[in-house]
Amino acid sequence: MSANRILSASVAGLIAVIVAFTSSVALIYQTVINLGGDATLASSWILTLGLSMGVTSIGLSLYYRIPILIAWSTPGAALLIANTQNVDLHEATAGFIFCAALIFMCGITGWFEKLLNKLPLQLASAMLAGVLINFGINVFNQMNVEPILVTSMFITYLLGKKIAPQFTMLLVLIVGSLLAWQLKLVKPIELSWQLSTFSYTAPTFSLNAIISIGIPLFIVTMAAQNLPGIAVLKAHHYKTPISPILNITGLVNLITAPLGTYAINLAAITAAICMSEEVSKKPEQRYWAAVFGGFFYLMMAIFAGYLITLFSALPTALIYALAGIALLSTITNSIKQALTHNSSCEAAIITLLITTSDLSLWSISPVLWGLIAGSFVLLLQKNIKN
Repeated sequence: MSANRILSASVAGLIAVIVAFTSSVALIYQTVINLGGDATLASSWILTLGLSMGVTSIGLSLYYRIPILIAWSTPGAALLIANTQNVDLHEATAGFIFCAALIFMCGITGWFEKLLNKLPLQLASAMLAGVLINFGINVFNQMNVEPILVTSMFITYLLGKKIAPQFTMLLVLIVGSLLAWQLKLVKPIELSWQLSTFSYTAPTFSLNAIISIGIPLFIVTMAAQNLPGIAVLKAHHYKTPISPILNITGLVNLITAPLGTYAINLAAITAAICMSEEVSKKPEQRYWAAVFGGFFYLMMAIFAGYLITLFSALPTALIYALAGIALLSTITNSIKQALTHNSSCEAAIITLLITTSDLSLWSISPVLWGLIAGSFVLLLQKNIKN
């Protein structure tokens, strides 16, 4: 690899990890507190999650030569915050193990892969656009909060695309960080050296843990994380080894659950950052961004306690704007691919709109509803023509 490719891939990997960490670390911390833990236990969870995600991201990306980024389940953490009132830490750990076992079984049987191989590319692209579009919109929403900071980042992106496309996001990150500092938006903090350590939690298996934690966490992780993650890969024309990925992530999750890995899965939003043209014009070279992302996950794990303090100092507007700007080209390409065939345009638009909506009938995520509705429309239109 040339120095330019290494730099652009490493920047994409770094941004993906920064966005992932800052956007949901608060959810994980709150989950630990709700279960009766403390900051030390939260650092242990981040340590274990970071190591699990880093090793699997690097290993899978290098082996398959495609950008496979593994992440923690953000909606899973949100679910745990709202659904752990009558569950203690030991029962919750048993629920994590049960969820991981179900994911592993999905990989072993191959049922999930057979179902998804029939997913039309147009619907996968529409679903991806629906998942990502609010991040793009949020760039402009954040201009209401910090107009100078976010507008400058956006203009830097537009100019960077014309002047130095491979280094666009690096320029945006540098400009955003310097401006945030100059505008006194970075919170003052006192940093002290601290190294995270592992903390083992013995599982207590019960029907309550399986019903209230294990099964809901499995459904959310598969429908709201693995499904969009696969859609991201499909939308970028990568041949996706679905079953092996589920095997490996399920097994790693199963082994490390007592140490704090509540759920890991394919990344979707942050993975899309690693697949953009800014990483490389050649799609076959973009897996290096996920490899670097895995490396930064490992660094995040080692310095988890330190980073929790450091990232809390960054302004929220910078993080949201950085995520949205990094995904603009992916959103554009997804919408283009979703509308490539006139026969599936309406189904694709319906998929996009429902995925973007707040529809959650029977506690089913709008991501899954969008896919169901789009598939139903396609099937209906096909039968009417026949």
